[in-house]
Amino acid sequence: MTLMREMDRFQITGNAAERYENHLVPTLFNPWAKDIIRRAALQPGERVLDIACGTGVVARHAAKLICDNGGVTGIDLNDGMLEMARTQAEKIGAKIEWRQGDAEELPFADASYDVALCQQGLQFFPDKFAALHEMHRVLKPGSRLVVSVVRSLEHNPLMATQIEPLSQYLGDEAASVQRAVCGLGDADELRRLHADAGFQDIDIQVVSLTIRHDDVTKFIPGLLASLPFAEAIAALDGLEQNSLFTDIIEGFRPYTDGQRLAIPHVAHVVSAHT
Repeated sequence: MTLMREMDRFQITGNAAERYENHLVPTLFNPWAKDIIRRAALQPGERVLDIACGTGVVARHAAKLICDNGGVTGIDLNDGMLEMARTQAEKIGAKIEWRQGDAEELPFADASYDVALCQQGLQFFPDKFAALHEMHRVLKPGSRLVVSVVRSLEHNPLMATQIEPLSQYLGDEAASVQRAVCGLGDADELRRLHADAGFQDIDIQVVSLTIRHDDVTKFIPGLLASLPFAEAIAALDGLEQNSLFTDIIEGFRPYTDGQRLAIPHVAHVVSAHT
């Protein structure tokens, strides 16, 4: 595959939240949102909290199920993500409360919610125990929590195949971003963290979803444009930039038919009760 013939010079368009919503959510996070919502078994009238909500895909799915006599709140540290979340929710008429705040100090009263959800956020919290303790605090007695966390790099070629090219062209700091995605891949550590925070009936399942895209040569630039080092990629000269893309696409070759991508993305999904 000759990438130089497939795409123009890499362009960063839109802000970070817009790129995240346009490129990562449809292909990667929407399938996981459907999975976490199914496992949560939400009921009409429940109060649902989506922690580290990003641009709000989990909250939007939740709002479809709990009806007007319940409520959905999405909280995130990043104002830009929340602004995009508001925009997307307004497009579909979803009634969701959006709050800016830290997962380690949730700005809610004790026993405020029936369900807490956290999709691919726990691994990034500096104090994971504090965040889980806060989730436990704001849940009513007997309520439930569902958390998904990507497994380690050896189980996730989606991230692992990017490490060497990113290190080569951008340095180890960029590669460390992808390592951090998979930084909480140990099931025993997950179980201990949840138990120490007070959760019971802790069930951890290995879940593998197949991430699909019709054109890998479009997926890779979109994926990289959505990550914190996007501007560093845009700053590369044309030859380096296309070499980076080509090397990553080559790593994805076992998961393509030449153009269409089908690659496993594997996570631990934790279900627990207060």
